[in-house]
Amino acid sequence: MTQHIALTLIGLFLITAITNILATLKSILMAKKIMNPVYFLVFADAIIFATVVGKVASSEGLHFAVAYALGKTLGVFIGSKIEDRLALGILEVDIFLNDKNKMIQIAERLREEGYTVNNFLARGNNGDRRYKVEVVIRRKEFKVLEVIMDECGVTDPTLKIKNLNKVEGKITATRVKAI
Repeated sequence: MTQHIALTLIGLFLITAITNILATLKSILMAKKIMNPVYFLVFADAIIFATVVGKVASSEGLHFAVAYALGKTLGVFIGSKIEDRLALGILEVDIFLNDKNKMIQIAERLREEGYTVNNFLARGNNGDRRYKVEVVIRRKEFKVLEVIMDECGVTDPTLKIKNLNKVEGKITATRVKAI
């Protein structure tokens, strides 16, 4: 294999990884209904895709297809890591507890942080008393919630976590930058 072909394969691998990262981000933004950056990402992805597919299709040998496939795989991996770091979106978290005092303590701590919280008595599977705390948070603030639960001595609670597409009204920002 010549140096030129090796560099071409490395370039193909990297460019394919980058386009797949862009495609992953595009999908995430579309799912979250953040449309303005999507148009640019689609345009850039289409130009790069057409160029890369032309190169792979006109080449001889399996090594170009393998470089393309490996680039796609790396792109998905990196794209998912970026999505985890961005943590876009809104969550509704329901915390189910057996201890009324812990429920009150967590609800009050969340209110001190500026969250809107509902807490009330619920009935479990067998009619047992359970206590529920409901809070709507930004996905990137989930760690704040975990810290508050830990500070209140709650370990391994039952959580129901729902992704929300839309919330009317405000969602209070908290100390997320401090964590």
